[in-house]
Amino acid sequence: MDKSKDADTSATASFLKDQLRKALIEQRLGMPDRLARADLLQRVMRIWLVGRPDTVIGAYWPIKGEFDPLPALHRWKEDGELMEETQRRRIGLPVIDKVHKTLTFHAWYPGCQMEEDAYGIPKPKDTELIVPTLLFVPCVGYSAGGYRLGYGGGFYDRTLAALEPRPFTVGLGFTNGFLEDFEPEAHDLPLDAILNDNGVVWPTS
Repeated sequence: MDKSKDADTSATASFLKDQLRKALIEQRLGMPDRLARADLLQRVMRIWLVGRPDTVIGAYWPIKGEFDPLPALHRWKEDGELMEETQRRRIGLPVIDKVHKTLTFHAWYPGCQMEEDAYGIPKPKDTELIVPTLLFVPCVGYSAGGYRLGYGGGFYDRTLAALEPRPFTVGLGFTNGFLEDFEPEAHDLPLDAILNDNGVVWPTS
């Protein structure tokens, strides 16, 4: 086996992925109808959540033109309160564990005190650690089969590999992020579902 050839192939694949990420983020930031598409995805997400048994959901703080899942989740939380469910619904946002390069999730609610993490992304300050059974994950790109193109840091892959039991994972992205010819790598873990502003992308049946 020619290890140098394998290393060159891996470096090329990494470079191409990085170029694809940059192009997709630029395209997403430049979408003239992003707000309208976000409104559609809010509706898709809210409908998809109906009937889910989860009471603790992890999400993310949107950056770089990502879809914002928090309004739909706040409505989901309020719906649980209106139905007077015995177990309170809770929302968590990620906090980076710098030692293990994984994510933990801490309780978030509108108006809670926030602070920036090492990457400048807001995170809840001094709120309770919670363990989600359902996790919404942002997608730069995505493909059939449930595969996601992220930012390349590997935080979600490492987090999901370490969590036991693993939460049900749902990717969120706009239609422009769909990749027909995306080739997942060996370490890529498929998501359980993917939603975009047109509806459910994965699973297809």
